[in-house]
Amino acid sequence: MHLAPPPLVDPFARAIGYLRVSVTDRCDFRCVYCMAENMTFLPKAELLTLEELDRLCSAFVRLGVQKLRITGGEPLVRKGILTFFRAMSRHLASGALRELTLTTNGSQLARFAADLAAAGVRRVNVSLDTLDAAKFARITRWGRLPQVLEGIRAATAAGLKVKINAVALRGFNEDELFALVEWCAAEGHDLTFIEVMPMGDMGNEDRLDQYWPLDDLRARLATRYTLNDTPERTGGPARYVRLAETGQRIGFITPLTHNFCESCNRVRLTCTGELYMCLGQEDMADLRAPLRASGDDALLEAAIRAAIARKPRGHDFDYSRQSVAGQVSRHMSHTGG
Repeated sequence: MHLAPPPLVDPFARAIGYLRVSVTDRCDFRCVYCMAENMTFLPKAELLTLEELDRLCSAFVRLGVQKLRITGGEPLVRKGILTFFRAMSRHLASGALRELTLTTNGSQLARFAADLAAAGVRRVNVSLDTLDAAKFARITRWGRLPQVLEGIRAATAAGLKVKINAVALRGFNEDELFALVEWCAAEGHDLTFIEVMPMGDMGNEDRLDQYWPLDDLRARLATRYTLNDTPERTGGPARYVRLAETGQRIGFITPLTHNFCESCNRVRLTCTGELYMCLGQEDMADLRAPLRASGDDALLEAAIRAAIARKPRGHDFDYSRQSVAGQVSRHMSHTGG
């Protein structure tokens, strides 16, 4: 009788059921809070192949991961990425994987939405911080808003549920708060606001200037809407309210003002096989070496378990005293958000 392996449980009794996988560090945008304008990308030889990504993700699914979120960079610019989604769909069919999803900038959704839906993807998160074309071009440096809006429409037409992720940026999209909410309500999209995080080397002062606490954003929303707290969770760090007037769900991801670590059930895998047990810590485990050292997965599974045993209680992001504490040096694109 073949017994299933024991599940992944960290030192704080949190079962790890959610893996975020970056399939590329490349992107067709250069969002100011995610990348430098002139990024040096990894040589392609350093990236895990699609077959290796399959093997790694399948090992995590075997160890109890039930939610797989594909990220980047921009995941849909990875050559052959649909092959990977189709391969992962076998775990959906078996029931081992409950959800296969992705976070995208939306630029390639018009091309891929129907095929993603056919592979079993049911919802996507689209990063969109502004509905103003000029501001969009400025924040993404290279992006084109009409292309993204077309992609979102294509995703909806393919039957995908779209959630909009907007980074809250003081002095940038403060004046669009109600416009974003109203647009999402009209289009039927959930909306989540995210506090900007101190990552990468773009300069601490910029982050302090951009930092818009979601407590303040929420208070502004409450001047126009009735916010009803809801216990709904989607496996990630967001906390949700429903607006009584529209019925829509609004999420808040607050790594700075309200630490969400106590229920953290997720880890992040980079496109080179580095496993980060916490987004806000530098500690990571190299899974590429054991993956390539053996044709079977015994070494790989042992390395995964050893890494989970080092998962910390939480991160240390802090903007108090007008300085940025807990900053990590890697760009957001390195770990896929």
